[in-house]
Amino acid sequence: MEKTFGLLGEKLSHSLSPEIHHMLGNDRYFLFEKKPHEVEDFIKQGSFSGLNVTIPYKKTVMKFCSELTPAAMEVGAVNTIIRKPDGGLIGDNTDVDGFRSMVEQLDFDPADKNTYIFGSGGASATVQYVMKKLGANVTVVSRTGETNYENMPFDGDIFINATPVGMYPNNGTSPVDKNRLIGGVASLDLIYNPIRTQFLMDAEHVGHYTCNGLRMLVVQAVEAAKRWGFECNIDTEKIIRTINTKMSNLILIGMPGSGKSTIGKIAAKKLGREFVDSDQEIVKRIDMTIPEYFEKFGEASFREVETEVLSDLGKKNGLVISTGGGCVTRGENLPSLNQNGVVLFVERDVSKLARDGRPLSVNGDLSRMYAERRVLYNMFADRTINNNGELNSAAESAMEAFYEIAGY
Repeated sequence: MEKTFGLLGEKLSHSLSPEIHHMLGNDRYFLFEKKPHEVEDFIKQGSFSGLNVTIPYKKTVMKFCSELTPAAMEVGAVNTIIRKPDGGLIGDNTDVDGFRSMVEQLDFDPADKNTYIFGSGGASATVQYVMKKLGANVTVVSRTGETNYENMPFDGDIFINATPVGMYPNNGTSPVDKNRLIGGVASLDLIYNPIRTQFLMDAEHVGHYTCNGLRMLVVQAVEAAKRWGFECNIDTEKIIRTINTKMSNLILIGMPGSGKSTIGKIAAKKLGREFVDSDQEIVKRIDMTIPEYFEKFGEASFREVETEVLSDLGKKNGLVISTGGGCVTRGENLPSLNQNGVVLFVERDVSKLARDGRPLSVNGDLSRMYAERRVLYNMFADRTINNNGELNSAAESAMEAFYEIAGY
C-alpha cells in the first residue's frame, strides 16, 4: 500500500503545507479536516504513515500516541506523528526545530537577553521551551497574567508574538503598543500571513531585526519529512524564498500618468498574476467616475474611500497592483501596502506625464505637485524604477526588483 501523509486540523483551506511538502518530494500529502468528535476515530483507524497536526488538535492527539519524544512531552503538544513499523504512533514536536531556526537568524546570542513572549497558549509553550533552552530570561505576557500588556517593563531585548493578533483577515493590529518595543533589538512573529504584521512593522520602525513565521513553518515541515524518511535535499532557503515571492504583491506607486497601469499589466501578464488597478476598484465602489466624485464630494472624501480600498487590496496575496498617484498623501496607506507588498516607485519626467481624466493633473501645477510628493514616494517605496524609455523595459526592471526584494 502506498504511504500517505498529511495535515490534521479543523480549518485548513489556507494551509501552505501541501505546497511545501510537494516541494520536498512528497506527492502523497493531503489535508485532513476533522471536527473534534472525528479526531479519535481518524487517529485510531487511519492508514496514514505520518501526520502533521495543527490547531486545535496538538494537545488532543497526545493521548493517542504510544510514545512521545522529550520535546513533545516538555512542550505539551504534538505537531508531528510518525507511525512505527508495529503500527504504534510516535508523537513529536518539530515546531521546536522551526522556531529555533527563526532564533538562529539573530546575529547575537539570546542567552541572558530579556525576552518577552506575547501569549500563553500552545504556540507560546513552544517558544518558551526553545528560549529557555537557549538561556534567555523569559517573561510571558498575557491579558490576565502577572505581566500584562500595560505593566510589562521597558527593558526588553527580544519580543516574540505567539498570539493570533494581527493574523489575516484581522490585519493591522498588534498585541502591544509600539512604544514598548523601544530599546529592543529583535522581534519575531509566528504569523506568516500577512508577511509583515503590524507588530513587525512597528518593530522595524524602531530599528529591530524582524522575522515572520514562514521560516518556522517551512523548517518544521522539513524536519517532519525527515522523520518520515524523506531525504529532503532541496534547499530550505529556496523554499522560503519561493513561497515569500508567491505571497508578495508587486505594487506600483507614482505620479498620475506615469505609466503605472500599463507597466503593471505587462508585468502581470509575464508573471501570470492578476492585475488590479486601485482606481478602477474605487470606481466600482463609488459607482461613478473619479472626476465626478471629486466634483461632488471633494478630494478629502475620495482619499477616505481610497484608503478603504487599499486596506482591502493590501490584505491579498500574489497580485500586481497599480495605485492612484495621491495614495502616498495619507500615511495610513503605507502599512496597508507594505504588509504584503514590494512597493516600487515609477519615476517619469513631469513633461511626459499624461493628464487626461486626472482631476488634480488637469487643474493643478504638476511640477509643484511632483516636488511635494517625491519625498513621499521615496518614503513608501522599496525601490525606484525609471519609465522615461520603453514600457517593456520599465516592466522588466519592475519584475527584476520584485524578485530581488521578495526573494530576499
